[in-house]
Amino acid sequence: MSNYKLFYMTCKNKIEANKIAYDLVKKDLVACTNIIPSVKSYFKWDKKKINIIKESILIGKTVKKNMNKIITHVKKISSYECPCIVFVDIKNGNKDFLSWIKSSTK
Repeated sequence: MSNYKLFYMTCKNKIEANKIAYDLVKKDLVACTNIIPSVKSYFKWDKKKINIIKESILIGKTVKKNMNKIITHVKKISSYECPCIVFVDIKNGNKDFLSWIKSSTK
């Protein structure tokens, strides 16, 4: 398992994505974030009806030790009942950039 993580979540809109992104960077839980302001999502929340909504995607770069802190913080401030918060290993990359991620997070 890699020490470096790509953080992915969906947000109700770009306003919420901006707030969460700012909070995570301010608290040094992520080194940086990117927001994709408008995507269309299809899902079955109640296992019957297909929901189609517009959301924003928030992507961040962080380290393994911050995963649970990020989940806890996002669950407190997200408007979603069960926010999508997932992490993917960063196995390779620009070593200088990876070092910057490590030095930019608590």
